[in-house]
Amino acid sequence: MAGHDNLFAAPIDKLGDFTFDERVAEVFPDMIQRSVPGYSNIISAIGMLAERFAMPDSTIYDLGCSLGAATLSMRRHIKQPGCKIIGVDNSRAMVERCRLHIDAYRSDTPADIIEADIRDVEIHNASVVVLNFTLQFLAPEDRRQLLEKIYAGLRPGGILILSEKYVFENGQAHELLIDLHHDFKRANGYSELEISQKRSAIEHVMRPDSIPAHRERLADIGFRSVEVWFQCFNFGSMFAIK
Repeated sequence: MAGHDNLFAAPIDKLGDFTFDERVAEVFPDMIQRSVPGYSNIISAIGMLAERFAMPDSTIYDLGCSLGAATLSMRRHIKQPGCKIIGVDNSRAMVERCRLHIDAYRSDTPADIIEADIRDVEIHNASVVVLNFTLQFLAPEDRRQLLEKIYAGLRPGGILILSEKYVFENGQAHELLIDLHHDFKRANGYSELEISQKRSAIEHVMRPDSIPAHRERLADIGFRSVEVWFQCFNFGSMFAIK
């Protein structure tokens, strides 16, 4: 059973960079529900989008699968025969827990969870690829190459679902949306100390892009339809169709 997120509740003398280690894996469901506005809606809709876009005898990829929420949502919705899901995460703690979650749910759509760097995984015969709050943790210079690999591995008509935290080019809007996000976290029981320490720990490992930057890059790679389908404050999700 997942624990309550109090990782940043006490003062920490030396705040290192945020890592998806055993301590984070233990409290991750609580952490993400209380930290990411609209997360449950995004997970539910990923399943609905997968139901629409999954093609028979194709592969579905959940890149940066963490504990498998998106994978499970897709398994519940996909009806096409011959599909398989490949979930990938580079955190051993996440992968071990994810496999337990996947094994506990019976489905006609098999799912294989592997421990690997998503930059090293081949994308082949894909109809759906999910990057659910994953791309923002890659080095900015590695992002386009990964997206190009995804595009090349997608079947025509396949979909990329890309959920991210966004930065905004208008300074006033950017600060307002950050403040609203912090209000959201306060409303979910996080203290000022927790908000401050978490922000300091994560700022060097998560470097978000703007919505126009995402749109331009995806369109330049070749995706023919790129849209934001969900946004709450400075978090959201896009789809890009090949």
